[in-house]
Amino acid sequence: MFKLLTTFLCLSLTASALEKPNIILVMTDDQGWGDVSYHGHPHLKTPNIDALAAEGMKLERFYAQSAVCSPTRGSALTGRHPDRYGIYYANVGHMLDKELTLAELLKEQGYATGHFGKWHLGTMTNEIKDANRGGVKKDEFSPPWKHGFERCFSTESKVPTWDPMLVRKQQKDKRFWNAIREGEETKFYNTRYWTEDGKPVDPASLRGCDSKHIMDHALQFVDDHGGKKPFFMVIWFHAPHWPVVAGPEYAAMYEGHSDYEKNYWGCITAVDDQMGRLKKALANKGLANTMLFYASDNGPEGNASPKAKNHGIGTAKDFSGRKRSLKEGGIRVPGFLYWPAKIKPGQVSQMATCTSDYFPTVVDVLDLNPSPQQPIDGVSLLPLIEGKTEQRTSPLGFAIQKQIAWMDGQWKAYSLDGGKSWSLYDLIKDPSESTDLSKQHPEKLLSMKEQAMRWKSGLRNP
Repeated sequence: MFKLLTTFLCLSLTASALEKPNIILVMTDDQGWGDVSYHGHPHLKTPNIDALAAEGMKLERFYAQSAVCSPTRGSALTGRHPDRYGIYYANVGHMLDKELTLAELLKEQGYATGHFGKWHLGTMTNEIKDANRGGVKKDEFSPPWKHGFERCFSTESKVPTWDPMLVRKQQKDKRFWNAIREGEETKFYNTRYWTEDGKPVDPASLRGCDSKHIMDHALQFVDDHGGKKPFFMVIWFHAPHWPVVAGPEYAAMYEGHSDYEKNYWGCITAVDDQMGRLKKALANKGLANTMLFYASDNGPEGNASPKAKNHGIGTAKDFSGRKRSLKEGGIRVPGFLYWPAKIKPGQVSQMATCTSDYFPTVVDVLDLNPSPQQPIDGVSLLPLIEGKTEQRTSPLGFAIQKQIAWMDGQWKAYSLDGGKSWSLYDLIKDPSESTDLSKQHPEKLLSMKEQAMRWKSGLRNP
């Protein structure tokens, strides 16, 4: 009788645990809103990403919380604006111990937790020189395994998207290069992969496609935990952040185009292949109850002008601005939610949504009451997912350096100079922000900028 009761309790606990959805946050690096074929790119091939978006809910007004990468990444894990946790820009600050991350919260709920790819929320070592900031006697040591992640295959910052540990000795262009051939002189790129035990991965084991290496580790994590306990997994690809390098088979897909185009588009198609592997693995293991969010951390890198030395071929399509700008092209990015158990295929939302919404959405889905209570800037997307609303419950605020942006769904107030002067745009009629309506609607602008400045002054620096 005792054995039967014990078996029943174990089965009940297992069933209860498996009712919790698996959660995956996928993020690319510097992928513009137009850098997917489902947004009409004339050349780029992303069939697997297109299929995931089509079979889930396309978030057509999805925003990165910042116009550069580190602040956005922190917002995805905390639900908070970067000014609240002190990561104001790329390579500035680190995730503080007092911040509650999704990994820590979900670990308490019985989730397995894993981080794979780019971290950029602190250094990975204080013992040897590594990446942008890692090294002896540095005070930014804050790797993912200090913030709730049990399994890690992570870098501090960028690496080449093919042969991630290597660069040619005489490489001059830092934006891209063709894949290194056998026998060419190389040197160490000096950004290592690290595991949860604080040890670096052997660089010799990391030849070939960087995105595949990331997904190999992610899929091993799925094999280890899928169907046994719920898991929370962060997959943060390096592509298409400079330097973009495509493997020969990917470059060949874009024959007839420039080397730069071959490498940029090729490394995104390499990510697409890995997303196809992930989709197939989830299906094969019967993990339909998996929330998979996909987004970029900001808009495309570089100057859009082909004549510029720092020309970037990533595209924000018709939106103005690029990476580092709070205009739409700098923060509106490709985004979708794939959740087969909950979302019917073909859903499309025009509601303004953001990386800061991940945290409160997960909290709402799991009916949690996280402690300690910290101000949360995002909103739960569960009412949107359940078809109960298409209206955001609170405005979205953005701030980076001297730029401030405040949007209420239709209208966007924007300042380049810390709030001294403002422009006003109707994002429904004019998503490219081509016409400043501040003089036509002075009362609307006054109301919005007052709201924005109250919000900005309420952000508490740590």
